[in-house]
Amino acid sequence: MIENFDVFDFDIKTHNFDSSSLISIASENFLVTDFWPSIYILINDRIKEVYIGESANIITRFKNHLNHKVKKNLNSVYLITSKSFNKSATLDIESNLIKYFDADKKYKLINGNAGLINQNYYQKTLYGKIFLDIWKKLQASSVAIDELKKLDNTDYFKYSPYKSLTFDQLESVTKILELLTTKNNQSIFIKGSAGTGKTIVAVYLMKLLLTDIEIYDEESLDGDSLYLIELVKKYKEKHPNPKIALVVPMTSLRGTLKKVFKSVKGLSTKNVIGPSGVLKSEYDLLLVDESHRLRRRKNITNYKSFDKNNNLLGLDQNGTELDWILRKSSNQIFFYDPLQSIRPSDIPQEIFQKLIDKPHVSTVKLKSQLRVIGGVDYINFIDDLLECNLERKELFLKNNLYEFYLFDDLSQMINELQKREDEFQQARLVAGYAWKWKSKKKSNVYDIHIQDIKLKWNSVNSDWINSKNAFFEVGCIHTTQGYDLNYTGVIFGNEISYNPDTNEIVINKDNYFDRNGKSGIVDVKELKNYILNIYKTLMYRGMRGTFVYACDENLRRYLEEHILSYKFREAFY
Repeated sequence: MIENFDVFDFDIKTHNFDSSSLISIASENFLVTDFWPSIYILINDRIKEVYIGESANIITRFKNHLNHKVKKNLNSVYLITSKSFNKSATLDIESNLIKYFDADKKYKLINGNAGLINQNYYQKTLYGKIFLDIWKKLQASSVAIDELKKLDNTDYFKYSPYKSLTFDQLESVTKILELLTTKNNQSIFIKGSAGTGKTIVAVYLMKLLLTDIEIYDEESLDGDSLYLIELVKKYKEKHPNPKIALVVPMTSLRGTLKKVFKSVKGLSTKNVIGPSGVLKSEYDLLLVDESHRLRRRKNITNYKSFDKNNNLLGLDQNGTELDWILRKSSNQIFFYDPLQSIRPSDIPQEIFQKLIDKPHVSTVKLKSQLRVIGGVDYINFIDDLLECNLERKELFLKNNLYEFYLFDDLSQMINELQKREDEFQQARLVAGYAWKWKSKKKSNVYDIHIQDIKLKWNSVNSDWINSKNAFFEVGCIHTTQGYDLNYTGVIFGNEISYNPDTNEIVINKDNYFDRNGKSGIVDVKELKNYILNIYKTLMYRGMRGTFVYACDENLRRYLEEHILSYKFREAFY
């Protein structure tokens, strides 16, 4: 038992990775005679590739690697050992090394991603601290480059196919593979609210299905992981060279995922396409992220191109991007949340439901909340808050680790957001589309005027969250949907108010300036649903906290009953 972290010892020793070096490694008696678990990093600095593993039988494992067609090209090893290691700890440290080496990008990982499961074990927190020291030593040896804190905020880490799955996600992946290997010509819907990890599952599946099975050391995998590998083998027996792509409707997120895929061995930017990209080929399998953002022919910017695509497939003007995907692929996996549909151009829920109700369609549900520290309780609270289903003066006080505050002074909210930006990075202001985007054409003008504050909308559409001036701008739904932030400052504009007599949110259409978001909408209830979905989606972005400011006085009074005022926080916590 480890009682004191300060007295915990581990070694990182370097060796050449060849047969002669096995003798010196074998001389470390406790590794060989006691079959003690350890972690290893195999590297080739010339080709910049790395393989990370762990084993309690290190000599036999290395002999196998030296006979492997890919791993034998690696020529140096960093061996991490300690008499205080146990199997659970080495598996966890191995998993963390894989995730962070992938994000660090000094080397390309040749690991597969099966077997990366997020498990709890005795003293996991302690070994997490030990991992920090291991990483620092690797940095000192120039094997790793960036600090963990910096890597945590990168897209390469957030969307990595090497992220450890929760048991909820593992069950979903397993069910998907079972369906793909036992049925033909089917659609699978993965349902889950914001933050349940739909994109992570999609990226994980892409890597799993496109990785050469021979890269795995099957003797090192547990039962669940071995079962996954067997399912992948069965799938590849049906489709020896499967044509697979990830369809991402949103331009900005698609660009971000292309960058991630470019840095992952076995994946390519060509694996990530837009809905129109499906027309260029026939696919065995299409995975469709953010399926609720697939479009129909309404309030779009290029009707001519849309009609051309429909004509190519023999469809009339009622054809949708969903139809394109169904016609160009044998099997489809749709990652779907109707509550994140935000525009009339989005295919209506009832069209998706007609497909879901067909006998060849299966549904898998994701339930665990992975994004916000506030958990499922916070997500449910936001839904009830904006649907006006809360009891009077019912506050969200269920998780004091999550910073959820209402501000009556916008400058104070921005100041607090700046502090979070300095400490954690990726703290951003976002807002509903309640102001015209004047600065798009005239960069010297401001779009948003609140109190004495002047602000501009996002100056770039693609990857705005990571852009140079992002903190000093305001992001809209189109530049933030699908992304994670550490802290979000949400500004409710004057397009949304509250009626105290009827206890309901009300919408002022004249103050809503997303032209394609409201054109052709006659029923204000339909517009209200879109706007509520926008604000819900914005309020789901912040992993560590959400700050709120409301321009409308009636709405602010309503929110005061349910969101703790920042100035009164110390009285509660």
